[in-house]
Amino acid sequence: MPPPGHRPAPTADHRAPDLPVPGLLPPGPVGRGPLEPWPDTVQWQSISTDLIWVELIRLAIVVAIGLAVTAVGWALSGHWLFGLALAVVAVLGLWRAVAIVRAVRAWGYAERENDLLVRHGLLVRRLSIVPYSRMQFVDVSAGPLERAFDLATVQLHTAAAASDARVPGLRPAEASRLRDRLTALGEDRAEGL
Repeated sequence: MPPPGHRPAPTADHRAPDLPVPGLLPPGPVGRGPLEPWPDTVQWQSISTDLIWVELIRLAIVVAIGLAVTAVGWALSGHWLFGLALAVVAVLGLWRAVAIVRAVRAWGYAERENDLLVRHGLLVRRLSIVPYSRMQFVDVSAGPLERAFDLATVQLHTAAAASDARVPGLRPAEASRLRDRLTALGEDRAEGL
Protein backbone atom coordinates (compact mmCIF):
# COMPACT_ATOMS: atom_id res chain seq x y z
CA MET A 1 0.00 0.00 0.00
CA PRO A 2 1.46 3.42 -0.92
CA PRO A 3 2.18 5.93 1.87
CA PRO A 4 -0.37 8.72 2.46
CA GLY A 5 0.03 11.70 0.10
CA HIS A 6 1.85 9.60 -2.53
CA ARG A 7 0.77 10.22 -6.11
CA PRO A 8 1.35 7.60 -8.73
CA ALA A 9 3.31 8.63 -11.83
CA PRO A 10 0.97 9.66 -14.65
CA THR A 11 0.44 7.12 -17.36
CA ALA A 12 -0.24 7.92 -21.01
CA ASP A 13 -3.99 7.70 -20.28
CA HIS A 14 -3.78 10.26 -17.47
CA ARG A 15 -1.69 12.93 -19.23
CA ALA A 16 -2.98 16.44 -19.56
CA PRO A 17 -4.85 16.66 -22.88
CA ASP A 18 -2.72 19.55 -24.19
CA LEU A 19 0.62 17.77 -23.81
CA PRO A 20 1.80 15.65 -26.74
CA VAL A 21 2.87 12.09 -26.15
CA PRO A 22 6.71 11.99 -26.28
CA GLY A 23 8.04 10.67 -29.56
CA LEU A 24 4.72 11.13 -31.36
CA LEU A 25 5.19 14.70 -32.55
CA PRO A 26 4.54 15.16 -36.24
CA PRO A 27 7.75 15.78 -38.14
CA GLY A 28 8.22 19.46 -38.93
CA PRO A 29 10.12 21.02 -41.79
CA VAL A 30 13.80 20.16 -41.61
CA GLY A 31 15.90 23.00 -40.22
CA ARG A 32 12.89 24.97 -38.96
CA GLY A 33 12.61 26.01 -35.37
CA PRO A 34 11.87 28.96 -33.15
CA LEU A 35 15.13 30.61 -34.19
CA GLU A 36 14.14 30.60 -37.86
CA PRO A 37 11.05 32.80 -37.79
CA TRP A 38 10.27 33.30 -41.47
CA PRO A 39 7.16 31.26 -42.28
CA ASP A 40 7.45 29.45 -45.61
CA THR A 41 3.72 29.68 -46.28
CA VAL A 42 3.74 33.49 -46.51
CA GLN A 43 4.06 35.47 -49.74
CA TRP A 44 6.76 38.00 -48.79
CA GLN A 45 7.03 41.39 -50.49
CA SER A 46 10.53 42.84 -50.69
CA ILE A 47 11.44 46.48 -50.31
CA SER A 48 13.29 48.60 -52.87
CA THR A 49 17.01 48.00 -53.13
CA ASP A 50 17.40 51.78 -53.58
CA LEU A 51 17.28 51.87 -49.78
CA ILE A 52 20.83 50.49 -49.93
CA TRP A 53 22.02 53.76 -51.49
CA VAL A 54 20.17 55.83 -48.88
CA GLU A 55 21.79 53.86 -46.05
CA LEU A 56 25.23 53.91 -47.69
CA ILE A 57 25.07 57.70 -48.06
CA ARG A 58 24.12 58.04 -44.39
CA LEU A 59 27.00 55.75 -43.46
CA ALA A 60 29.42 57.69 -45.67
CA ILE A 61 28.52 60.92 -43.88
CA VAL A 62 29.11 59.38 -40.43
CA VAL A 63 32.36 57.69 -41.52
CA ALA A 64 33.62 60.90 -43.16
CA ILE A 65 33.03 62.82 -39.93
CA GLY A 66 34.73 60.08 -37.89
CA LEU A 67 37.72 59.98 -40.26
CA ALA A 68 38.01 63.78 -40.28
CA VAL A 69 37.98 64.04 -36.49
CA THR A 70 40.54 61.27 -36.00
CA ALA A 71 42.74 62.60 -38.85
CA VAL A 72 42.77 66.09 -37.33
CA GLY A 73 43.54 64.61 -33.91
CA TRP A 74 46.38 62.57 -35.39
CA ALA A 75 47.77 65.56 -37.30
CA LEU A 76 47.70 67.81 -34.24
CA SER A 77 49.00 65.35 -31.67
CA GLY A 78 50.95 62.86 -33.74
CA HIS A 79 49.96 60.13 -31.25
CA TRP A 80 49.74 56.64 -32.70
CA LEU A 81 46.35 55.99 -31.07
CA PHE A 82 44.75 58.43 -33.50
CA GLY A 83 46.24 56.46 -36.37
CA LEU A 84 44.80 53.28 -34.90
CA ALA A 85 41.42 54.98 -34.45
CA LEU A 86 41.56 56.09 -38.10
CA ALA A 87 42.09 52.48 -39.21
CA VAL A 88 39.31 51.23 -36.92
CA VAL A 89 36.83 53.77 -38.28
CA ALA A 90 37.70 52.78 -41.86
CA VAL A 91 37.39 49.03 -41.18
CA LEU A 92 34.12 49.44 -39.28
CA GLY A 93 32.78 51.60 -42.10
CA LEU A 94 33.57 48.91 -44.67
CA TRP A 95 32.07 46.18 -42.48
CA ARG A 96 28.88 48.23 -41.99
CA ALA A 97 28.62 48.88 -45.75
CA VAL A 98 28.56 45.13 -46.42
CA ALA A 99 26.05 44.63 -43.59
CA ILE A 100 23.77 47.34 -45.01
CA VAL A 101 23.52 45.59 -48.37
CA ARG A 102 22.58 42.30 -46.73
CA ALA A 103 20.27 43.91 -44.16
CA VAL A 104 18.21 45.76 -46.75
CA ARG A 105 17.72 42.55 -48.70
CA ALA A 106 16.51 40.83 -45.51
CA TRP A 107 13.58 43.26 -45.06
CA GLY A 108 10.19 42.01 -46.12
CA TYR A 109 6.52 42.33 -45.33
CA ALA A 110 3.43 40.24 -45.91
CA GLU A 111 -0.23 41.17 -45.73
CA ARG A 112 -2.37 38.38 -44.33
CA GLU A 113 -6.09 38.22 -43.59
CA ASN A 114 -5.86 39.41 -39.97
CA ASP A 115 -2.36 40.81 -39.55
CA LEU A 116 0.73 42.27 -41.16
CA LEU A 117 4.07 40.49 -40.88
CA VAL A 118 7.32 42.45 -40.99
CA ARG A 119 10.68 40.67 -41.03
CA HIS A 120 14.21 42.01 -40.85
CA GLY A 121 17.61 41.34 -39.39
CA LEU A 122 20.63 39.25 -40.20
CA LEU A 123 22.41 38.33 -37.00
CA VAL A 124 19.31 38.85 -34.90
CA ARG A 125 16.27 37.98 -36.97
CA ARG A 126 13.08 39.74 -36.03
CA LEU A 127 9.53 38.92 -37.05
CA SER A 128 6.85 41.42 -36.02
CA ILE A 129 3.21 40.37 -36.30
CA VAL A 130 0.84 43.33 -36.05
CA PRO A 131 -2.87 42.45 -35.90
CA TYR A 132 -4.95 44.91 -37.90
CA SER A 133 -7.34 45.29 -34.96
CA ARG A 134 -4.49 46.54 -32.72
CA MET A 135 -3.30 49.32 -35.01
CA GLN A 136 -4.02 52.82 -33.75
CA PHE A 137 -2.67 54.71 -36.74
CA VAL A 138 -0.41 54.32 -39.74
CA ASP A 139 2.20 56.93 -40.58
CA VAL A 140 4.06 57.50 -43.88
CA SER A 141 7.31 59.47 -43.78
CA ALA A 142 10.15 60.32 -46.15
CA GLY A 143 13.27 62.27 -45.24
CA PRO A 144 15.38 64.24 -47.73
CA LEU A 145 17.48 61.23 -48.77
CA GLU A 146 14.42 59.01 -49.12
CA ARG A 147 12.68 61.63 -51.27
CA ALA A 148 15.79 61.95 -53.46
CA PHE A 149 15.53 58.21 -54.17
CA ASP A 150 11.71 58.25 -54.39
CA LEU A 151 11.22 56.16 -51.24
CA ALA A 152 8.99 56.30 -48.18
CA THR A 153 8.59 54.47 -44.86
CA VAL A 154 5.31 53.13 -43.48
CA GLN A 155 5.21 53.13 -39.67
CA LEU A 156 2.49 51.20 -37.82
CA HIS A 157 1.62 52.37 -34.34
CA THR A 158 -0.11 50.21 -31.76
CA ALA A 159 -1.00 50.71 -28.10
CA ALA A 160 2.24 49.00 -27.06
CA ALA A 161 5.24 50.97 -28.28
CA ALA A 162 7.39 47.84 -28.34
CA SER A 163 5.12 46.26 -30.94
CA ASP A 164 5.37 49.08 -33.46
CA ALA A 165 6.63 47.96 -36.84
CA ARG A 166 7.94 49.84 -39.84
CA VAL A 167 8.40 49.03 -43.48
CA PRO A 168 11.10 51.22 -45.07
CA GLY A 169 12.13 51.47 -48.71
CA LEU A 170 8.71 51.57 -50.34
CA ARG A 171 7.83 53.57 -53.42
CA PRO A 172 5.41 56.40 -52.51
CA ALA A 173 2.52 54.81 -54.42
CA GLU A 174 3.00 51.48 -52.61
CA ALA A 175 3.41 53.28 -49.26
CA SER A 176 0.11 55.12 -49.84
CA ARG A 177 -1.66 51.93 -50.93
CA LEU A 178 -0.35 50.05 -47.88
CA ARG A 179 -1.28 52.92 -45.55
CA ASP A 180 -4.82 53.11 -46.93
CA ARG A 181 -5.32 49.34 -46.85
CA LEU A 182 -3.97 48.97 -43.31
CA THR A 183 -6.09 51.88 -42.10
CA ALA A 184 -9.24 50.41 -43.68
CA LEU A 185 -8.53 46.93 -42.31
CA GLY A 186 -7.74 48.37 -38.88
CA GLU A 187 -11.07 50.22 -38.80
CA ASP A 188 -12.99 47.13 -39.97
CA ARG A 189 -11.35 44.87 -37.36
CA ALA A 190 -11.76 47.44 -34.57
CA GLU A 191 -15.50 47.71 -35.29
CA GLY A 192 -15.82 43.95 -34.94
CA LEU A 193 -14.44 43.98 -31.37
